[in-house]
Amino acid sequence: MSLDTESRHDFAAAIREFAGRECGTREKRVALTGGETEAHAPELYARLAALGWIGVAMPEEYGGGGSGLTDACVLLEELAYGQVPVFALGISMIAAKNVEKFGTPEQRESIIGGFCRGEISAVAMSEPEAGSDVGALACRAERRGDHYVVNGQKTWISCAHYADRMLLVCRTDSSGGKHAGITMMTVPLPAEGVTVNGIDTLGGREINDVYFTDAVVPVANVIGAEGGAWPQLMAGLNFERMVCAATFLGKARRAFDDTLDYVRQRRQFGRPIGSFQVLKHRIADLATELECCRALVYDLAARIDADPDTPRPREASMAKLKVTETAKRISIEGMQMFGGAGYTKEFDIERHLRGNIISTVFAGTSEVQREIIAGSFEL
Repeated sequence: MSLDTESRHDFAAAIREFAGRECGTREKRVALTGGETEAHAPELYARLAALGWIGVAMPEEYGGGGSGLTDACVLLEELAYGQVPVFALGISMIAAKNVEKFGTPEQRESIIGGFCRGEISAVAMSEPEAGSDVGALACRAERRGDHYVVNGQKTWISCAHYADRMLLVCRTDSSGGKHAGITMMTVPLPAEGVTVNGIDTLGGREINDVYFTDAVVPVANVIGAEGGAWPQLMAGLNFERMVCAATFLGKARRAFDDTLDYVRQRRQFGRPIGSFQVLKHRIADLATELECCRALVYDLAARIDADPDTPRPREASMAKLKVTETAKRISIEGMQMFGGAGYTKEFDIERHLRGNIISTVFAGTSEVQREIIAGSFEL
């Protein structure tokens, strides 16, 4: 059952208090992330799990809060705004939601229950030749009795280097069309035959290449039906886009507020630079865009909570597109308003830029989102 309005405000306030206490200074965040080389702090994640917040939108029978997407958006937005380094949360939430929808009771108990207790999942979908074109994936799982033998490569896999399990999307049959013969299965980590190699990025250690060499996965680990993962993927991608939209709404708010604080305090020609019309109008435009993003995310979340069985790919793509493009714009314009100071590590705006500029690429690029939206109008 979703939180009422008053409880939701209290929940958001509690998250803000947690963020301020645990990582409210740049020094604390640098210490928690190994000098900003890691995007996830396991000790903070464990504390969030102990508070019961991680599973807010998961069924109560598996240890969750029994709430809805709106409250999950509150959690994701406020943690992102507070710059709490728990990168694995969104990815693990996406994996758990897919298991909730398509898994067996035993899988739900294990995976959703584990998620609510603080276990981490990675999602292995993209490949070197299958990014936006997911149907082109070639990682192969060959069935041999009661297990599969998996061979192939996955890339851009978030959180794989500290995940407890991986939700693997692979091909079990090549005899049909490109969207047929795709299967989803869970792989406990670490596992023999599974190698995880980090990829260095502007954001530090976030993503990985994953190699499967005769890795053995029990048939019991299949999520849903063998060969029937394509509709599962489509449902999961819509949820992923809402997770992404809520997260980057928080990040956009933080970049905006940090910029606003700076232009109020920084003085040139005898007055705050924010008092100059050129910057006042920029602030006004960015604030308006940010408010549009907030309305879009929470209106859609409320509609999904009211009617969870109706797929909304158009609206989910709109939310992901609008919020991430806005987060990127705020970060770029914020750095411009900071001037030379924005290029230094004295201020967080350079970190906002590094973190937000990629948002229009992952979870489906802005170009892909526009194709989905336009396609929904049969263009």
